[in-house]
Amino acid sequence: MKSPKKLWLTFGLVIGLSFAVLLYYGVEIYQNAPPIPEKVVSSDGKILFTGEEILDGQNVWQSIGGQEVGSIWGHGAYVAPDWTADYLHREALFILDAWANADYGMPYGKIPDEQKMVLQSRLKKEMRKNTFDASTKTLTISPIRVQAFEYLNRYYSDIFGNNPDYDQLRDQYAIAKNAIKDPQRARLMNMFFFWASWACVTERPGETVSYTHNWPNDELIGNVATGDLMLWTGFSIIILLLGIGILAFYNAQNTEEEPNDDEIPLEDPLLSIKPTPSMRATIKYFWVVTALILVQVILGVVTAHYGVEGSAFYGFPLADYMPYSLSRTWHVQIAIFWIATSWLATGLYIAPAVTGYEPKYQKLGVNFLFICLLIIVGGSMIGQWYAIMQRLGFVENFWFGHQGYEYVDLGRFWQAFLLIGLVLWLILMVRAIMPALRSRNNSRHLLTMFIISSIAIAVFYAAGLMWGRRSNLAIAEYWRWWVVHLWVEGFFEVFATVVMAFIFTRMKLLNEKFATLNVLFSTIIFLAGGILGTFHHLYFSGTPTAVLAVGSAFSALEVVPLVLIGVEAYHNYKISKLKPWIQAYKWPIYCFIAVAFWNFLGAGIFGFLINPPIALYYMQGLNTTPLHGHAALFGVYGVLGIGLMLFVLKGLYRQNVWKDTWIAIAFWSINIGLMLMLLLSLLPIGLLQTIASVNHGMWWARSAEFMQQPLMNTLRWMRLWGDTIFALGTIALAIFVVGLATGWSYVKDKYDLKKVDKK
Repeated sequence: MKSPKKLWLTFGLVIGLSFAVLLYYGVEIYQNAPPIPEKVVSSDGKILFTGEEILDGQNVWQSIGGQEVGSIWGHGAYVAPDWTADYLHREALFILDAWANADYGMPYGKIPDEQKMVLQSRLKKEMRKNTFDASTKTLTISPIRVQAFEYLNRYYSDIFGNNPDYDQLRDQYAIAKNAIKDPQRARLMNMFFFWASWACVTERPGETVSYTHNWPNDELIGNVATGDLMLWTGFSIIILLLGIGILAFYNAQNTEEEPNDDEIPLEDPLLSIKPTPSMRATIKYFWVVTALILVQVILGVVTAHYGVEGSAFYGFPLADYMPYSLSRTWHVQIAIFWIATSWLATGLYIAPAVTGYEPKYQKLGVNFLFICLLIIVGGSMIGQWYAIMQRLGFVENFWFGHQGYEYVDLGRFWQAFLLIGLVLWLILMVRAIMPALRSRNNSRHLLTMFIISSIAIAVFYAAGLMWGRRSNLAIAEYWRWWVVHLWVEGFFEVFATVVMAFIFTRMKLLNEKFATLNVLFSTIIFLAGGILGTFHHLYFSGTPTAVLAVGSAFSALEVVPLVLIGVEAYHNYKISKLKPWIQAYKWPIYCFIAVAFWNFLGAGIFGFLINPPIALYYMQGLNTTPLHGHAALFGVYGVLGIGLMLFVLKGLYRQNVWKDTWIAIAFWSINIGLMLMLLLSLLPIGLLQTIASVNHGMWWARSAEFMQQPLMNTLRWMRLWGDTIFALGTIALAIFVVGLATGWSYVKDKYDLKKVDKK
């Protein structure tokens, strides 16, 4: 094992170089994003609409839920179509029909194949030619595309309005009637759809690929997979194999010794830690976490049901009050809220526990932060309801309503408020840890990493403030993935690794020096791929080809540390069996074991299933994405949040022995239910969509005609089994947590493992 000094130097080098590359290509994205023209004109010079109107249309799209209503460039929800794929295919068919009727006197579908090929060749030249003049910032389109725009404007206005002819289609898309009440707003949104779709098919200057690297795939318009996709997919697999080989060799050279039974304390070392007032004040955070889990699951059930009954919930017209876009917004956002709250509260509990020092006014700070979090959760949800009900203007919506970007849907005011709350949390953490850090004992390296990860959690959320109300979508996506990938998937992971190391070292189950070196090494390996792996989300978001190359290589490295995750799971399982007193921490440790499993399956297997460029080209925006998302977000971060909560609750109810019934039901039901949800529904739907995407195009894989087939409906209903078991697990968890306050979840007043067996 290397010395801490060398590991720290390597850590600094990885961080410095990775962010230098990330920021360098960020500048490239700014400079090469699909241009928003100042005006769009017809061939005769007539102004059709302006760039300001395109951005107004983007604001309309954001106000109705944005990426929570279908998707743009493959990012967003999955019931409604990807609007860029849908727009392009419908535009292509309109043009082909118009030409076929004019040239051959019959619709395109009825002319011979030879004539179809002639028109297809003409169509590709028409749609792929870049007619944007950079000197005048003017985009010129032909009369036939003007006609197509007007046709699609009527079509989308009817869908998002109340035309009864589209009631069935609206229901299949889970779009509420009158989602956009103002026809002018609908027209503005169609201008944005036009621009986003134009970027998907128009070739970059001097290149033969579109701004989105020929995504979405649709052979009719010439959007086909490029050689770069094949090349960098192969390279990413080579990088993966190389990384696995190096890690396996390193692991063989530095195998962790199993804990010596003689070195394990006979009694629980944590029993000597007396909870301080601020540590006890964290209990209410976990009450809220438990309540939010239940609310999130209920919203998940509603959101999933909208896939089969798009405007109602078992006949009740729920969409009139809470349409799909709102239920999905809340479902995703509350998941982030409760997971983050659990982790942050764990940090507030552990910091004084590590040092035994309670700073002045620490409890007041913990309570004040709790109130702030309640205001942010409640205020942002109310604002999103007003936004989706179309009761806010563009500016008010941006600040207090719905930004339309998945995982960062909350308005800018609430984002800023949350950032301030995270900074307050950081201050509370640092002031509690500093005395231990000054002592310069053997824990200082672990404490330093603890502070670094805490700083990263507070600071990197600020990336969510880097785009504006009228930012180019490509630029907004670049910063959004800083939040989703670097904040949620990145530095929270580092924080979790450090916290778990603290837990096991304080329990005397891990050697402190080994734990420190292991945390440093694990962090280096994870961030070496994780930081630049951010780019795998941006292959087709209007970015240069270099982003594809860098993202594919480093994204493969993200999987490397997950290959040996079974070693970690087995080690944690062995720990749970070492001494009788460790059984008191059985369920938190079981959660850590489950996290290892879901890390391997959800982040590793299901993640790599979609991350290689050629795979993502056909899969982006299909149900293979929520397959990975549910397994990784809930399976890893959610289960870890539950495990950390249980650990803290064990510390706060330290003199009592838990009864296993409800917590056992919760643990097994949540994990089994999640697995059934994935295997019975999301995975087969995603694979069938992938086949449809490869054979016919993204537009078909996301279309109502394909998704409403009997088999697909059956597979959606199959999710009911997993969802029900999962929901019962969360109810059991809530019953257990409430029982800790009321007394029915533990044996009172005696820390005796034999007594609980008799009970």
